[in-house]
Amino acid sequence: MAIYMVYDDALRLMQQWTPSESLRRHMMAVEAAMRAYARHFGEDEEKWAITGILHDFDYEKEPETHPYKGVELLRKMGYSPEVCEAILGHADVPEHPRTTLMAKALFAVDELTGLITAAVYVRPDKNIAGLELGSLKKKFKDKAFAARVDREGIVRGAEELGVDLDAHMQFVLDAMKADAERLGLAGD
Repeated sequence: MAIYMVYDDALRLMQQWTPSESLRRHMMAVEAAMRAYARHFGEDEEKWAITGILHDFDYEKEPETHPYKGVELLRKMGYSPEVCEAILGHADVPEHPRTTLMAKALFAVDELTGLITAAVYVRPDKNIAGLELGSLKKKFKDKAFAARVDREGIVRGAEELGVDLDAHMQFVLDAMKADAERLGLAGD
């Protein structure tokens, strides 16, 4: 059994399984936030990035069994149990509690990156550089805006991670700003 714990292999796997550019960008946004949190907590940045880039890789091909089918494949490929458990934990089901810092971070950033991306897309310049925390918080409070974003999950994610919600929102926003070009959030 091979051990695939190299970012480039994970990126290729994600690209092979994910035709949608918007879902690819979502996974890259989650990866950017995971990398930033790995550095912040002094954790393995590569492992956290791999977890972020693969957390939804099976969603388009196997939506009914996501993330279980994808994790089954990752296990067969030799991905670490910690990566697999974190990906299972982002599904937010009782049978897969988030027990590691990496799993808690993945859950905490997943929905928030979607909210931030939506907030950028409605800006006239479509550029994340000008998005400030105050504006993001207004979007967060407006339940009609990006209505599918699980706001309770964002709050719970910050709590589980042990960080203040505003600080968490700013941290993820900054991580995405630092990678804006790759994420397609640098404007028209």
